[in-house]
Amino acid sequence: MKYVLVTGGVVSGLGKGVTASSIGVVLKACGLRITSIKIDPYLNTDAGTMSPFEHGEVFVLDDGGEVDLDLGNYERFLDVTLTRNNNITTGKIYQSVLEKERRGDYLGKTVQVVPHITDAIKNWIESVAVIPVDGKEGPAEVCVIELGGTVGDIESMPFIEALRQLSFSVGQDNFCLVHVSLIPVLGVVGEQKTKPTQHSVRELRALGLTPHLLACRSAQPLLENTKEKLSQFCHVPAGNILNIHDVPNIWHVPLLLRNQNAHLSILKQLNLLDDAATPALQDWTRMAETFDNLTESVRIALVGKYVGLSDSYLSVVKALLHACIACSLKPSIDWIAASDLEDDSARLTPEAHATAWETLRNAACVLVPGGFGDRGVTGMILAAKYARENKVPYLGICLGMQISVIEFARSVLGLERANSNEFDNETPNPVVIFMPEGSRTHMGNTMRLGSRKTLFQTPDCITSKLYQNSEYVEERHRHRYEVNPEFIGILEESGLKFFGRDESGNRMEILELPTHPFYVGVQFHPEFKSRPARPSALFLGLILAATGLLEAYLGRHQNGS
Repeated sequence: MKYVLVTGGVVSGLGKGVTASSIGVVLKACGLRITSIKIDPYLNTDAGTMSPFEHGEVFVLDDGGEVDLDLGNYERFLDVTLTRNNNITTGKIYQSVLEKERRGDYLGKTVQVVPHITDAIKNWIESVAVIPVDGKEGPAEVCVIELGGTVGDIESMPFIEALRQLSFSVGQDNFCLVHVSLIPVLGVVGEQKTKPTQHSVRELRALGLTPHLLACRSAQPLLENTKEKLSQFCHVPAGNILNIHDVPNIWHVPLLLRNQNAHLSILKQLNLLDDAATPALQDWTRMAETFDNLTESVRIALVGKYVGLSDSYLSVVKALLHACIACSLKPSIDWIAASDLEDDSARLTPEAHATAWETLRNAACVLVPGGFGDRGVTGMILAAKYARENKVPYLGICLGMQISVIEFARSVLGLERANSNEFDNETPNPVVIFMPEGSRTHMGNTMRLGSRKTLFQTPDCITSKLYQNSEYVEERHRHRYEVNPEFIGILEESGLKFFGRDESGNRMEILELPTHPFYVGVQFHPEFKSRPARPSALFLGLILAATGLLEAYLGRHQNGS
């Protein structure tokens, strides 16, 4: 197994995840099989209980793993299916070591960070690296490891030490270290400054790791004298200093690396030059350039709780992008804080309230994504009502589906106090309830998670047609509340149809309003499986409906063309 380690210095948020994914793309384009591991040094066992404001979205894998959003980047870029073990956290490592200690596996020994924690990290990396993630038999040839955080962080020290030991044990021909760092430009002087990177590399070397390549993040391309200075003071050949400057879209990053022969430097370090071909990135180039040249756009109102941080809905944004590009459009996402649509906002912040409603009315379609807690729920209900009554294409995901049920029950069935038990435990009409198998005492890893089968009840519905008339679909879930089966009869009699159910037939997965051009709610998260070349069927349907092309598209595909 060959390892490519990506570390970061100076500041966090430099784009290590995109850099690691892009390295994987270029090596895969050379004909190599790639897998990836993300190391998060925080003490949480997984990302499941973290606030989206603090850490961005929680990405869900097929096996139900709640992981860092960078694993979403890996899956989208490399078109692989990862497992929960591809995300290593300090919490997981310490938990596994302490379980061994309680079992008596270390009997007689003093359990310490070195060697016990570091050995656990190395063993985890080496065992996960050989698990195939691309649907083929046998292990991958290269494992790309991203170490989260910044070199020098106290919590990442055990991982740095473990990776130093790993580099020594596997041998220099099997280990390549790429250090991502920032080259700032001071506004007054206008000069590209190398000192922060010098210090970062010095710290990395002091910890026993020497970078083979530097990936320098900057607003503008690096000047030659900046490269020479970095090479001189960081002990990295000038040819191995890569510049990842700002680009129009992140699909250009693999092309940037290819154009700077990053693959050759990495392949040389890993002694793989004879096994690799010239990188075939024609499709990737076409995709990046297509996006750059798009002129027409579609306005999408995204009504959510966490709109202050776009990373909170990263996979939703990417799925919209994939669907729009398939329709030769640029996504123009209008972020609407759900609470700004509420009546309280009209009184307290009238300008924000007026702007939110104007934005909603100008949008070609409405999307209400997942979320937890009661803040903003009234605003989401108002958005769903607006879309339903005005025949505006609507897609509700997870909470967004539950919102559409609550709104329909209140507005159409006349159940004014209809609600979810999540928001009102005393509601006389609980149209959304806590799932019987859920835990009320533990929050972490207790939801209905991962890939589950949804069976279509009829082929004569929009969602079934979008999924190519499949009898069932497998999508990823993350929820602890569900539509109350006791209300299904009265809801369907009034026109809200549940065309997708789980294998028991009792859990509602897909709803549609047949009298509406496109009013769809799904309990699962279709965004997690969207890929650049294979957009999610439901996101594609939303964009087609927003542009008036859905009927023609469904007609063509029904005819087999």
